[in-house]
Amino acid sequence: GLDIYSAEETLLKPNEKKIIKTGVKMAIPNGHVGLIWDKSGLAAKHGLHVFAGVIDSSYRGEIGVVLKNFGEEDFKVEKDSKIAQMLIQPIVSANITEHDSLEDTERGEGGFGSTGLD
Repeated sequence: GLDIYSAEETLLKPNEKKIIKTGVKMAIPNGHVGLIWDKSGLAAKHGLHVFAGVIDSSYRGEIGVVLKNFGEEDFKVEKDSKIAQMLIQPIVSANITEHDSLEDTERGEGGFGSTGLD
């Protein structure tokens, strides 16, 4: 992924969510999307999680990273520190059609652990 850096300094208190400015604008190619993901170290060590991580190819404004602190301590976001990463991936446009019924599968309507995973 492409590292995303903070353009500002701020403090995230436990359970607090903020949009962190990056100072970056970009043109993502048509047929692609930018997906913003957690930095694994920040998630594992400090409980930081990224929200709202989809950047469409038509967007031309500054990229903001929505960070939430799920940790138990304040987290200081330093200016120019790595706060997230972006993957630029091709997208598939599906043709959606409405049906009155769906074909049966072995799994059926089973979800949330029905395949044997707890």
